[in-house]
Amino acid sequence: MKAASIPAAAPGGPRIVFLVGEGEYESDRTMLPVADRMQAELGAEVVYRTPDVLEDMPDFPEQSYGDLSALADADLLVVYTRWRQLPDEEMRHIAEFCERGGSVLGLRTSNHAFHYPEGSRWEEWNDRFGRETLGSPWISHHGHSSSTDVRWADDGGHPILSGLPRSFHLRSWLYRTDLSEGCTPILWGEPVDPENESTPSAVAWTWEREGRRTVYTNMGHPSDLRQSIVHDFLVNAARWCMRLPEAGHGPFGAEQSG
Repeated sequence: MKAASIPAAAPGGPRIVFLVGEGEYESDRTMLPVADRMQAELGAEVVYRTPDVLEDMPDFPEQSYGDLSALADADLLVVYTRWRQLPDEEMRHIAEFCERGGSVLGLRTSNHAFHYPEGSRWEEWNDRFGRETLGSPWISHHGHSSSTDVRWADDGGHPILSGLPRSFHLRSWLYRTDLSEGCTPILWGEPVDPENESTPSAVAWTWEREGRRTVYTNMGHPSDLRQSIVHDFLVNAARWCMRLPEAGHGPFGAEQSG
């Protein structure tokens, strides 16, 4: 497991923990510029963790992120992983963070972040993390050769979409979703050249409950993460999750007058 070489933030800044790395999309590498930017623009202390084993399917080996005690007082968890089987101590830190209402920014395969075997004490987290933490479990997608046209879900937009165009294209193939009650789509996708039945679906949504803010997006293909649009979205989403102010404004996402 590795930590990124990210300069230390100024004392008193928010703490963001990244859990990234899986067997398909190279998130261990592609998310590092996002972490650098959050550190620079948000004044955050960034703890960047990747697993000692990136591979997942078809063997689903055990893996480790190492010391996750930073989650105890983290302000945000950014997660982009898939089908992990982690040691009890690491999983305990993740579960306690979620159960205390920590804010989460999840990307793509994080809705199937865990793959514990039947009978494991953590088996329920295979579905629970997607359904109860992020707002939708893994269902299916439109095929690896397809891509996605994306637009704002509402003409009024959302603070997270500040600076983003109203429509753009992604290489990522669109995920199907089953949103939990209270989730609000902010980006909507139309599959392009799908390999199976076309099901327009949410590309990103917010979820607020009991003081917790969650953002999930199924963006995350390596080519997506070379787009400044996607970086802007993720930084804005982190600001919103942590209620950080925009430059010259009040709390991010709060009602503004004038």
